[in-house]
Amino acid sequence: MAKKNKNKNDNSGFNKKYLFEEIYKFFKQNPTKLYNYKQVASELNITDQSTRILLNVLLEDLVERGLLAQLERGKFKLKNANNAITGTVDFTQGGAAYVISEEIEHDVYIAERYTNAALNGDTVKVHLFPNRLGKKPEGEIIEILERKKTDFVGNVQLGKGFAFVVPDSNKVNVDFFVPKDKLNGAKDGEKVVVKLVDWGKGQKNPTGEIIKVLGMPGDHNTEMHAILEEYELPYEFPDSVLRDAEKLSLDNSPEEVAKRRDFRGTTTFTIDPFDAKDFDDALSIKKLANGNYEIGVHIADVTHYLKKGTILDDEAYDRATSVYLVDRVVPMLPEVLSNDLCSLKPNVDRLCFSAVFEMDEEANIKSEWFGRTIIHSNRRFSYEEAQERIETKEGDLVDEILTLDKLAKIMRKERFKKGSIAFDKHEVKFKLDEKGKPVGVYFKVAKDSNKLIEEFMLLANKKVSEYVTLKVKGSIPKTPASSDTKKKQKLSSENTFIYRIHDLPNDEKLDAFLVLVRKLGYHFNSGSPDAVAKSMNKLMDEVKEKPESNMIEQLAIRTMAKAVYSTDNIGHYGLGFKYYSHFTSPIRRYPDVIAHRLLQHYIDGKPSPDQEEVEEMAVYCSEREKIAAEAERASIKYKQVEYLKERIGMTFRGVISGVTDFGLFVELDANKCEGLVRLKDLTDDWYEFDEDNFCLIGRKKKKVYRLGDTVNVEIKTADLIKKQLDFLIVEI
Repeated sequence: MAKKNKNKNDNSGFNKKYLFEEIYKFFKQNPTKLYNYKQVASELNITDQSTRILLNVLLEDLVERGLLAQLERGKFKLKNANNAITGTVDFTQGGAAYVISEEIEHDVYIAERYTNAALNGDTVKVHLFPNRLGKKPEGEIIEILERKKTDFVGNVQLGKGFAFVVPDSNKVNVDFFVPKDKLNGAKDGEKVVVKLVDWGKGQKNPTGEIIKVLGMPGDHNTEMHAILEEYELPYEFPDSVLRDAEKLSLDNSPEEVAKRRDFRGTTTFTIDPFDAKDFDDALSIKKLANGNYEIGVHIADVTHYLKKGTILDDEAYDRATSVYLVDRVVPMLPEVLSNDLCSLKPNVDRLCFSAVFEMDEEANIKSEWFGRTIIHSNRRFSYEEAQERIETKEGDLVDEILTLDKLAKIMRKERFKKGSIAFDKHEVKFKLDEKGKPVGVYFKVAKDSNKLIEEFMLLANKKVSEYVTLKVKGSIPKTPASSDTKKKQKLSSENTFIYRIHDLPNDEKLDAFLVLVRKLGYHFNSGSPDAVAKSMNKLMDEVKEKPESNMIEQLAIRTMAKAVYSTDNIGHYGLGFKYYSHFTSPIRRYPDVIAHRLLQHYIDGKPSPDQEEVEEMAVYCSEREKIAAEAERASIKYKQVEYLKERIGMTFRGVISGVTDFGLFVELDANKCEGLVRLKDLTDDWYEFDEDNFCLIGRKKKKVYRLGDTVNVEIKTADLIKKQLDFLIVEI
């Protein structure tokens, strides 16, 4: 039963919002009982007439909102939560949240007072309030069904006999109370991992215990480990996994070699970044008697060592992908595999899974073959070394590289002609000193040598997918799927395979993008999917070298659907491929491991496996890939803020990349760091937000700040904890 309020304004009246919440809380604590307004007034100790009148009004309001039911005239009861949905919570920085559910078309808005102990990412049950005309759905979280996570990264604030941990994430809007005996040696100000222990009813803050001390904020290793902890990414392998990896043998027995097609006598080489430690793909080239070329795309045969059902395989699946932070790689496989047994090093024999093509001078494919091979790489090139041969036409293996470059350029031209979209993103890289501090920023630029490798990897990925789907289709009986699977998803008529799919752009996002680019003066034809692809390529070409190029490219990428893994093939819109899979990077992507296994399964003439099991793995790998990408972006953002923290007061040129009712986002030309010019810091006038035209307009002087405008800004503040930058507009 609710506690009686003895001292609310000396019983002379309640705040309306407070009273509304107290009434609702009272009924939730007594969900099965009927009360009239007099009984509620008595329980809440309301005696003055004005508040009793307000109580009556609010009871009716609660009925209108669907929170209470009036079962008899003047008698009220908590309404049964049958108007409820299940979904996932996505918090805003302000404390409110949205619940995303497949059971309802729109996201459900949850006011902060109705979030009820939920945390970001939790699976929850939501009671929907009755819809008001023209309003988006609102509701209240009534049950936490599953916690997304229980461990959180934050900073310790010590008090007398207790502490609070303030989470780093701006989507966790509550601090954790930590008793003194649960500090685990943490000191004031340190960055730690806190575990949620309890969040009882009526408690303002959850109770936690510190399970790991990471170090002091600002330290390079502390911050990188904090990012890995925040995204629950393991940065060490269990001893049992390392022991099993060490037992693997490099010895290629004559029996194993005899099973494979031998490419050790064919010119073979790798082209990778200069600092790469693992080489999971190689190219071979041989001129045939008929004047055509035999091109081999050789991929490390990870599945030869990574046996299904072993501890090693379980660990690889759990990780699902390697993670690339600014200063380190968190590998999917232990180093003995990724950097040794499966790495296609020069001058040693290596086991591969290969896609081999006979191609003529015009890059037409005359025949293809897929299977297990053994290779011997003659040379390891960096991208820079291969590029030097393309540009100077000199050096060892120059004829082979020039031939591959010529074929790649033909394939690339044909790919774009057929609808592939070209996004040349600016990939930010940092020069770090020995302590991990950023001392410089540069951009990774894709040149012909990069594009050469890209085209042959795309070719292998595409052709493997086509082979599995088309070449063995109909000749192999399909294992019947369960009736439950058929209900859950549309089953493909093709052999079960793991595809890399990319859907058409979302109509609403595309419409918003079109409005924006047209306001900036660019033409865009959205009449059909093919027209969108052609217009997108034309736009990317037009904005190249312009200040707004990166901004438009980023907005265009956000307009596109996200590529994911699936057994239900809908094609890859961005590449313009009807069939596409990931096959070429099994050292760092588990979906490629799945593809290798399935390809061999079909080569061996076995029936198509049940789709449900493969689909479950595809969904899991997509989720892990998304988490890894978020961690990678967080590490880049941290280093960008750290880099500019040393440059507070300095002025940079940038482009307005976003306009909101609270300020302008500006992306700096020199380093692609993005920061906020807050509305309150635009002091020369009173600015108003024009949402339709993506601009701020000064009320008196009529000065306009538009999306895409070039401005000069001064670095005002750099907040490392929040990974946020604040700028000031300056006139030069």
